Amino acid sequence: MYENLVPRFIRYVKTETRSDESSTTVPSTPTQTAFAKVLAEELKEIGLENITIDDACFVMGTLPSNTDKKVPAVGFIAHMDTADYEAVGVNPQVVENYDGKDIVLNEALNVVMSPNEFPNLKDYQGQTLITTDGSTLLGADDKAGIAEIMSAIEYLAQHPEIKHGDVKVAFGPDEEIGRGADLFDVKAFGADYAYTMDGSRLGELEYESFNAAQARIAIKGVSVHPGTAKDKMINASKLAMEFDALLPADEVPEKTEGYEGFFLLHDMKATIEDAELVYIIRDHDREKFNARKALIEKITAQLNEKYGVERFTLTMKDQYYNMREIIEKDMSVVEIAKDAMTNLGIKPIIGAIRGGTDGSKISFMGLPTPNIFTGGENFHGKFEFISVENMQHATDVIVEIIKLNEARG
Repeated sequence: MYENLVPRFIRYVKTETRSDESSTTVPSTPTQTAFAKVLAEELKEIGLENITIDDACFVMGTLPSNTDKKVPAVGFIAHMDTADYEAVGVNPQVVENYDGKDIVLNEALNVVMSPNEFPNLKDYQGQTLITTDGSTLLGADDKAGIAEIMSAIEYLAQHPEIKHGDVKVAFGPDEEIGRGADLFDVKAFGADYAYTMDGSRLGELEYESFNAAQARIAIKGVSVHPGTAKDKMINASKLAMEFDALLPADEVPEKTEGYEGFFLLHDMKATIEDAELVYIIRDHDREKFNARKALIEKITAQLNEKYGVERFTLTMKDQYYNMREIIEKDMSVVEIAKDAMTNLGIKPIIGAIRGGTDGSKISFMGLPTPNIFTGGENFHGKFEFISVENMQHATDVIVEIIKLNEARG
């Protein structure tokens, strides 16, 4: 039914498009601009109209309505960038009729993906898996979403007997570094509601995300020769350790789950004279989120008071908010996706993302945008894989949502 789905996905993941947090441009890497041009041309070949690439590198296009009914315009969104983890030279491997045992990803490097370490593999026995070669990530996050949207739209374009309203598609940059959606043009997109195809396991349907912030703490020490350092040296590395020790030890990603928030020490640079700590702060509950930020501010002030001078300088910024605040005002966007899955025999798994998607920001721009599964697992590393069968299911869900949208219009 979707003969181009897997070849399209493999072609996409072999195209390097990682984002770069240190860049000051949008998109953050030129490879995303080049990929955007490829995708725009592909949309044109499929038969979409009003295809554009805006200044922020969002590729947009429209599959025009072929129904006489007035129905809402539904949109589907995916991101072009991948995480900045060994993203060059992706060489996908196809494992047909997976037997539920160890998968040797790379014999030379002794990289083995085992169900003993990844019990989720057991769920895929008998399916066809696409894996890495053990030396890079795969890039299913979110090349799978792009491939599924492309394949669904291609199918609809080839089957005009399937009635639908306007279908909007958008592929954007820099989701992995939390920037791309800041410049998403909701008005130009023209959808009444939308979905990001950026989830993981079969059936995932998410309309809740973290509230998110980043805290950067610059620490100033005093470097003196250790032989004469008494009462003179102030070791910025030790000050950094002191700061971190004042945060709740158990409120970290490796000790939390579900709706539990956390502080993550994401990056640290330290010498005697200078140190920098970068934290990401996450919580689904807005009050708890604000309390976490307040704690960072309190610790900074407390330590500056202790040392009698401003040795700790805090820069903190919000990144995105829990999209539930917007979507719960009208749950029809969730219900139609839920019904689409149910119609296809897929059990909807409705839960909260322990992270965020572009939909987290886009929902607050006035376009309700829940998140739907793509079929991939173990994102952002060499043990990433995706089920071909579940990619097909995700593509089916897109088509079914579009059908339901027309039927209920």
